[in-house]
Amino acid sequence: MQRLNATDQAFKLVTSLIFSILDYCNAVLAGLPISTISPLQRVQNAAARLVAQLRPRDHVTPAMRDLHWPPVEYRITYKLCLLMHRIHNGKAPPYLTDIVTATSGIESHSCLRSASSDRYEIPRS
Repeated sequence: MQRLNATDQAFKLVTSLIFSILDYCNAVLAGLPISTISPLQRVQNAAARLVAQLRPRDHVTPAMRDLHWPPVEYRITYKLCLLMHRIHNGKAPPYLTDIVTATSGIESHSCLRSASSDRYEIPRS
């Protein structure tokens, strides 16, 4: 059996425990001000410091780049794009596919230029 060093163990713990919490329902955070997202970014920075074994005053950006960890704001955008891609291809759960409808599928929008694009309409709540 292969023994993992402390860095590999920290990486696995962070990706399994911390990122699962950071990514949970992060589509809800889309469009929120940076002041709301900054505490999550600080958690990710602390996780990068732990994994890369950095001191408190060291810059965390190069370590996050080496670990291939995008900032929280980009993670939110990525997850939202991934969700819309799954909805577009019919791979999302039915409760999401039923809510989001393509603009081309709405009869009142059939004569608009947006009907030929891949835009989606979300009903007002």
